[in-house]
Amino acid sequence: MADASTPKQTPAPKDRRMTAIFLVVLIDILGLTIILPLLPFYAERFKANPLEVGALVSVYALCQMVAGPFLGHWSDRIGRKPVLIVSQIGTFIGFLILGFAQSLVWIFISRIMDGLTAGNLSTAQAYITDIAAPQDRAKQLGKIGIAFGLGFFVGPTLTAFLSKFGYQVPIFTAAGLSALSILASATLLPKETIDPVTHAAHPDQKYTSGISQAVAYLKNPALAKLLIQIGLFYFSFSSFMAGFALFCERKFTVNGHQMSATEVGYALAYFGFLGILLQGFMIGPLVKRFGERTIVYAGFITSTIGYAMMAFISAPIWIAVTGIFTGFGTGVLRPVLIAEMTAEVAANERGRLMGANQALQSLAQIIAPMIATTFILRSLLPEWAMFAAILNLVGVVFVMMQRKKAAAQ
Repeated sequence: MADASTPKQTPAPKDRRMTAIFLVVLIDILGLTIILPLLPFYAERFKANPLEVGALVSVYALCQMVAGPFLGHWSDRIGRKPVLIVSQIGTFIGFLILGFAQSLVWIFISRIMDGLTAGNLSTAQAYITDIAAPQDRAKQLGKIGIAFGLGFFVGPTLTAFLSKFGYQVPIFTAAGLSALSILASATLLPKETIDPVTHAAHPDQKYTSGISQAVAYLKNPALAKLLIQIGLFYFSFSSFMAGFALFCERKFTVNGHQMSATEVGYALAYFGFLGILLQGFMIGPLVKRFGERTIVYAGFITSTIGYAMMAFISAPIWIAVTGIFTGFGTGVLRPVLIAEMTAEVAANERGRLMGANQALQSLAQIIAPMIATTFILRSLLPEWAMFAAILNLVGVVFVMMQRKKAAAQ
């Protein structure tokens, strides 16, 4: 759909805005990735079993699914910047509650608080699509993916180092970074990317739940195909991330002890390093050379291979090999599919679309972690990995059928 409502931007402001949003997202992701490898081990200190660890991920996602679409709609109405700041404040408070937690109940409360205000990423993505030209959206979203790569490299590395001094140290470090991200949003982001006059001219755009928005978008054939594909990605990735630390703890030993938050942190840092290489230097040329559809196809294929390999490895060193395959799939699927989706709607609908996208991601994060941790609770470790592989294999078949249909026309 045409982007007639998008205000014209000069090259210089675009560059400043992209730099600013890059820094904001990077700081925010650093806080998140410090917590990510630590949370399962931290929860186990309060006698949490694998299913309860999965529930910590799911309850966050449930709250995110309820609140995310409202935040996306709100950002379309009042602007991206204020919504981003509110979301970051919620994350900061959630980290503080987590750090001071004295029971598993308070850990759940911290995740609920963070989930109810979790509009950081979807709002940042809407901000990016506002300022990027249609032909550059995949590239610009890929650059923001560098922030994810850096975050997943530096954050888990900090966790691996700081957890030696106690689990609360990395948690409060994450809280400090979250506070810094609030300051960065308030001071570095320029004026709004949306046109208040244009957006105010659409009073019929009332708030609906994220699931309702997603269902409505499914009536659009082009969007429906893309939503199904990104949904498969979200389900497989959510399953992998929810179970990875617990899988490693139960599967591998390092220097005579079970893998701990330190080793898991270094493994996730390695994945982050691969993300930096891919999204920093490769995704733009790859999309330009082969096209978005071919890259999505390749992303599902490599993810299938990587997750399937995980089911059969016997030593932690092989994680480095599987990570090459899963890292490519993860690195390309999200930014390319989001770029394709945003090209199908007008500028004043991108926040709503990102809200629906967030609801779909949250739904995956509610269901997939419970399935993944159930596998691990029952010591079905290879089955945990194959579950993610099968989801990506469905993606391969889905895209392959689309390609055959397109070739026949």
